[in-house]
Amino acid sequence: MTFSAVEIESPVGKLTLIADEKSLRGVLWENDELLPKFLAKKTKAAKNLILSRAKKQLHEYFSGKRKTFDIPIHFEGTKFQKRVWNSLRKIPYGKTQSYSGLAKTVGSPKACRAVGAANSKNPISIFVPCHRVIGADGKLVGFGGGLNNKEVLLNLESSWNGA
Repeated sequence: MTFSAVEIESPVGKLTLIADEKSLRGVLWENDELLPKFLAKKTKAAKNLILSRAKKQLHEYFSGKRKTFDIPIHFEGTKFQKRVWNSLRKIPYGKTQSYSGLAKTVGSPKACRAVGAANSKNPISIFVPCHRVIGADGKLVGFGGGLNNKEVLLNLESSWNGA
């Protein structure tokens, strides 16, 4: 399997989008530990329609014109990680959920730390909104893109959501 990649500038810094011919496989931050794994399989595809669509939808998201994404995605992970990541996709735009709430949602109410670990391994940031998960006390905790960027994303969604 080979991947195509494109870098984009965004309000939260440089992001690298990774896709195969059928699905988005990664939205990675500059210092993301998954970046070398994906780029090792990178090819020089002339044009990747998934990347073009993903790039367009991210620009719409950052400008407040898009609240949901309709790009096909593909996860590589354990069954538990995939359950967590799929649950992240159900957190509504402009809303947040605690790690304990997410643990209940995936059917493992005592697995807050495991949910946090799975959340931290989410390879498709923003499209799979791990930034919407917060601490039980409402504080911003843990985010691969950094807490400043988590705050930017949540504020962006809050402002465009009319909250």
